Amino acid sequence: MSAPAQHAPDTGPTVRVLLADDQHLVRTGFRVILEVEDDIEVVGEAADGERAVTMTRATRPDVVLMDVEMPGMNGLEATRQIVADGPGAPAVLILTTFDRDDYLFAALRAGASGFLLKNGTPEELIEAIRVLARGDGLLAPEITRRVISTFARPGDPAGTAHRGPDAEATLAELTPREREVLMLLAAGSSNAEIATAIHLGEATVKTHVSRVLAKLGLRDRVQAVVFAYENGVVRPGG
Repeated sequence: MSAPAQHAPDTGPTVRVLLADDQHLVRTGFRVILEVEDDIEVVGEAADGERAVTMTRATRPDVVLMDVEMPGMNGLEATRQIVADGPGAPAVLILTTFDRDDYLFAALRAGASGFLLKNGTPEELIEAIRVLARGDGLLAPEITRRVISTFARPGDPAGTAHRGPDAEATLAELTPREREVLMLLAAGSSNAEIATAIHLGEATVKTHVSRVLAKLGLRDRVQAVVFAYENGVVRPGG
């Protein structure tokens, strides 16, 4: 008798995913990969950015898997419009073959919660979707290194920190402990690593992270990294 198929454990509610890519075969491949998982459901497909926005508002997915280059409205503009819907808007995971810094930073500033390259593995894609559905942001390790290195380049507009009065006022609301947590977030530390660094339990760290995000008006850890570097809270090597 053959062994039973192995499926993901029951991790709670089903994660609803919308696929946005202009290539039908690519969307089909993603659907096949994702629908094997017991906790993931593909609720729709879109071949361009405008359709992605419309279908997102109609189907209310938890995560939108978004290509960058599509006819008409591209994935970056679609991301901006989806995120602009405010509380309750799904997380957007940018997935592209284009390994370019301009796409990366445009995607992050558009409000994407994650960024992966299409040369990743199915397992990485599935885990990324689950991470975003839990409310966390995700950057592949090589992407995080590029974020830091870009902000480290002198004279690069993307690497220049400008802390305006609004940022100053917002940062002033953080307690010293919360500011410390923000700096560790910007270094790419996980909750477990933060807990070890500041000698707290992971549950307490999770509470601090949630408060930092709420006070700064940020939706996830990815935005916290960008905020910290853009506003000079931390500097590479500092």
